[in-house]
Order: sequence, then C-alpha cells, then structure tokens
Amino acid sequence: MSGPVPPGTARTMQRPRDEPGEPVSAEHVLLSARLALAEQTASDSRRLLLEVSEQAAAERNVSAALRDAIMPGPGADVDLPHARITARYVPAGAGAGLGGDWYDAGSLPDGRAVLAIGDVAGHGLPALARMAQLRHALAGLAMSGAPPGRLLAWLDDLVVHRMPGTTATAIVGHLDPDTSVFTWGQAGHPAPILVRDGAAAQLAPPDGVLLGVGAGLPYEPAEVRLKAGDLLLLFTDGLVERRGRDIGEGLALALEAASRLPRGGLDAGLDRMIEAVCGSAPEDDVCLLSVEIPG
Repeated sequence: MSGPVPPGTARTMQRPRDEPGEPVSAEHVLLSARLALAEQTASDSRRLLLEVSEQAAAERNVSAALRDAIMPGPGADVDLPHARITARYVPAGAGAGLGGDWYDAGSLPDGRAVLAIGDVAGHGLPALARMAQLRHALAGLAMSGAPPGRLLAWLDDLVVHRMPGTTATAIVGHLDPDTSVFTWGQAGHPAPILVRDGAAAQLAPPDGVLLGVGAGLPYEPAEVRLKAGDLLLLFTDGLVERRGRDIGEGLALALEAASRLPRGGLDAGLDRMIEAVCGSAPEDDVCLLSVEIPG
C-alpha cells in the first residue's frame, strides 16, 4: 500500500506498462492536453474561416450575377439624338460586398431623356434587392412624364412603406432635346459636375432629403441650360468619399480629373478619372454617368 507523498516530492503519473520510459509529471500531461486543445481550436478556426470565405465568395458571385441581370453593362453607352450617355460602374475592392449603386438613362415618349443615379445604403444581396426595386419602380413611374420632384416624392413613399429601415440617395432629371435644359431634383445625393470650356464646377443642389426619411418635404427642382460641347457628370459618393480623406479633397480631385476629360469617346477617360480620384481599388462602389452634348 502506498504511503503519503513526502513534502517537496513532485506528483507523477506512470506511463502505461506498454510504453517504457520515465514517469511523466502531471504538469507535463496538463500542458500536453492544453497544447492539443489549442491545436484543435486553431484547426477549427481555420476550417471556419475557410467556410466563411467560401460563403462570402459565393454570395459575391450571386450578387455580381444579380447586378448583371438588373443593370446594363458597366461600360454601357446610350446614344440619344441629342446626347451621348456613357456609364461606368466599379465595385469596391475585395472584402466589401457589392453595394446598391445604380443608374438609368433612356428616352420618354415625348422625346425627353430621363437620367437618374442613386445609391441604396448597405451592401450585399439585401442592398441589391432594394436597389432593383427602386430602379425598376422609377423606370415605370418615369413613363408618366411627371417632373423630377414628383418622381422623387413617389420613390420616397415607396421606400417608407415598402422598404422599412432603408435609406437611399438619388438624382432624377429630364433633358429636353429642344431647349437643352436639364431639369433635376435630388434626394440627399451629391450634385452633378458640369464641365464647360475646360472648366469643371459642381452644380448648386436644390433642396431634397434622403429617400426613406418620410418627412413629407418637397423635392425642389433646379435647371441648367446645357450648351454644345458641355459634359455633365452624375456620380455616387463612392467617387469622392474615402476613409482618412476629407470629402472636400475628394471632390477637388474629381473636379480636376473632370476638367481633363477628352471630348468625344469618353470610354477610357472615365476609367482614368475614377482611378485618379479613387486609386486602383475604390473603398466603396463607384457609379459614374456622363452626358455629352454634341459640339
């Protein structure tokens, strides 16, 4: 029969008889168990990270396919009798889900062109689904010929009553081919940039609150008469906003890049403008819609 362990003597645990060797201390066994647990935890974490990465990649692929089905191609052109529309969409860098940036351009039955751009708050499939609702609703409502302020008020009602918890920004405008007047309204969205005679300036925005606020406030109209050779740029905030940079600095870069855009054939020019302002990997989605008046 074993007696009590003398003071100062380390407790030991004998190995099984089929494993020759010296006795192993209980502290060593405990350490080994902790190491094994740590290795298992690390392995589980790596597996979970891989599963999350694969799921994120799959969702991004689904989001990209959904966006392609909803929107025209990122470099789609729309040739109207009195203007040439060129669009660019650049998704945010890796790690960010696709956002709710959108645009629309086309002719109305009376000959006017309807031009719109917007951004639904959020990223991923929920933002894309809400963006699709908003864009398709506008496409239908615009056929009524209602002025931009009325269209924005209707969109605000739609967001408030059918998309609770959602906010969005937008610009909606009409370009009259007979007068070359662009009549527009905005809902919390950055005002367009007008490039004329090599100088770029941002238009003064009319009053208008975010879609989804439901404040019942009117969306005021604004007008600008475009001239031959003018270039109008509608954009989402991803172009000028960047972490660690004042939005005023981003806008200044956008104005400088816009003033250097070539006339006639903006395909490469718009790409260069986005890279000059945002770098090679934008932090947020960027949508850019240019309206070129033939000279």
